[in-house]
Amino acid sequence: MSTTATHTTRDDSVRTPPRADVEIVIPVYNEERVLAASVHTLHARLTADFDFAFRITIADNASTDRTSDVAGALARELPSVRALRLERKGRGHALRLAWGASEAAVLAYMDVDLSTDLSALGELLAPLLDGRGDIAIGSRLHPHAEVTRSVRRELISRSYNLLLRTALGVGFADAQCGFKAGRREVIHALLSSVEDEQWFFDTELLYRAQRARYAIHEVPVRWVEDRDSRVAILATAREDLRGVMRLRTATREPARTLDRQAGHPPLAHARR
Repeated sequence: MSTTATHTTRDDSVRTPPRADVEIVIPVYNEERVLAASVHTLHARLTADFDFAFRITIADNASTDRTSDVAGALARELPSVRALRLERKGRGHALRLAWGASEAAVLAYMDVDLSTDLSALGELLAPLLDGRGDIAIGSRLHPHAEVTRSVRRELISRSYNLLLRTALGVGFADAQCGFKAGRREVIHALLSSVEDEQWFFDTELLYRAQRARYAIHEVPVRWVEDRDSRVAILATAREDLRGVMRLRTATREPARTLDRQAGHPPLAHARR
């Protein structure tokens, strides 16, 4: 990750929401059509079903439509919603900045389309809030997951998982489900060692976490494919392959070197 890049951000919320136990970041790019409905749904679920203090941060990745306006309106309308405007694209970039600035005990993110059913939210967050885990991830490849998607997307997902297991020796099953959370001190310790700022950010974060022997808890999810996804599959696949090869080279480094890069001694052995 370049240390010379400039990052321009703007916080469009009228007020600063109170300190939260959980901060959920929603990275968005040109999502004016679905953003309001999704944030209302998430905010209502969090308010009705949980008693912890929460914050929803909408991280707008340099959208060119009305996404920024919609996000600002949501921040004015709903308690505990914040709108953050970033002048550079990249999901990893958005998560790095939003998570890195957060003081919440648990940091999470989810895709704006809410393809992952929110019924799994409690299982994702509860162990982390109780101090019983380091990182929790939604898994579409868990034996108890319920997934509705095209054969093409299924083959791509399983092939990518096989590649990660073969090339990097990972133990987690689903690196790229947009439904993840971690304790703040764990996430902050890992951020400085993660180089990617795009879609491969998730995979690299989990890889670094495994190398540092953090516990990764996998949560089976109900997931329905968004046919209007903004993900360019072929371009993303090329980026992922480059990232895998970079990390493959890094496996020659002693594990203790990567632990030092993570900036934190390992807290627990990873649970599969």
